[in-house]
Amino acid sequence: MLRHLLCGLSLTALSVNTTYAQGFLKTSGTNIVNEQHENVLLRGIGLGGWMLQEGYMLRVSGQGQQQYRIRERMVELVGEAGTQEIYDTWLAHHTTKTDIDSMKAWGFNSVRLPMHYNLYTLPVEKEPVAGQNTWLDKGFAMTDSLLAWCKANNMYLILDLHAAPGGQGNDLNIADRDPSKPSLWDSKANQDKTIALWRKLAERYKNEPWIGAYDILNEPNWGFEDPQGDKNGLKEKKNAPLRQLMVDITAAIREVDQKHIIIIEGNGWGNNYNGIFPPWDKNMVLSYHKYWNYNDDASIGHILKARKDYNIPAWLGETGENSNVWFTDAIQLLEKHNIGWSWWPLKKLGNNNPLEIPINPVYQQLLDYWAGKGAAPDAATARTGLMQLATDTDIRHNILHRDVIDAMIRQPHQRTAIPFKTHVLESRTEIAAVDYDMGPNGIAYYDRIRLTSAR
Repeated sequence: MLRHLLCGLSLTALSVNTTYAQGFLKTSGTNIVNEQHENVLLRGIGLGGWMLQEGYMLRVSGQGQQQYRIRERMVELVGEAGTQEIYDTWLAHHTTKTDIDSMKAWGFNSVRLPMHYNLYTLPVEKEPVAGQNTWLDKGFAMTDSLLAWCKANNMYLILDLHAAPGGQGNDLNIADRDPSKPSLWDSKANQDKTIALWRKLAERYKNEPWIGAYDILNEPNWGFEDPQGDKNGLKEKKNAPLRQLMVDITAAIREVDQKHIIIIEGNGWGNNYNGIFPPWDKNMVLSYHKYWNYNDDASIGHILKARKDYNIPAWLGETGENSNVWFTDAIQLLEKHNIGWSWWPLKKLGNNNPLEIPINPVYQQLLDYWAGKGAAPDAATARTGLMQLATDTDIRHNILHRDVIDAMIRQPHQRTAIPFKTHVLESRTEIAAVDYDMGPNGIAYYDRIRLTSAR
């Protein structure tokens, strides 16, 4: 199975001008470079769903798609001990060394880790002493292991605070936010904990050159000036609290770490930079997110303008969840402008990513129950289905989508067709059309409808 995963896509034809960098990354004008001052184009994937579950990745519909709500639903069915066992199994299987080895073999050179703060420290309301921070081993140990796997493959690891204490937006599931409690923006204690966490991480990894950067706050989406009319901060003009928090996080990091790149994201899911500029650090990168829009220069015009105006690099921290053709077109666009990227995600319950987690029948029964379309399974059955789902997050049980990887890694640079897989032809062999070739539309395949009149 391991050989199948690593070699499932032939990369022998690749001739992409990519420098697999050495030493700490840093900024040089609008470029990201290594210590030899060679340009580094980051090609990566985010490990969404590992430390932080979002409901849509698990096909949970309706209200309550935050991880804490999903967990509560599990507790109702299998109890606290059973739920903890399921989550422990999930964390142990979802991302392993084989995932990182496979990503390297496929042609990626970086990994983005979406972190949930509660694996690193307690929530403020659970701290034994108010204002102090209890550090948890679990998150740091997971990060250490992932870093070791990345180092073994000469791949950069980018740390991304995906769920900050209290939650950084009104899109609740992204940051596992409980709206009944103070948000990141409503609580100085949450902000202080966020700052302290980044200082702790920087202190731990300050001498690690394969840590590529610190992506300090994922997709803030908050209406500071108009909380009701602009809940997600799309129209925000000042963004003063966001800028101040990022300045404070940067200062805490720089107390212990002068080497690593700091990545910032604007409001409105990472794209509203009103009031954020000018940059306040000499080793900083702007990150934008791009979903469900055209792949033309106009679609990234704000990226190109900001990069030019402030003479700093831009990096696309999240994109994906579309068609193979869209993937190829997006990567061609970005790399034409020397913009690195991180796709989203590596795997989920769905097929438009490199790996797909299969759904077992019991888990489907659970989804139907949670959606109000069926009866609840008994505790033993529910536990079996949830444990199977957690185990099936392992790459050994995932469905490999070679076509998605080919659309991302090879097709942006080669408009040719290659075999989808090896076929052994016998006297009567049927080859499914979907198993024939991989390549761009018009080369590997061409869709045409032929209309005939009825007689």
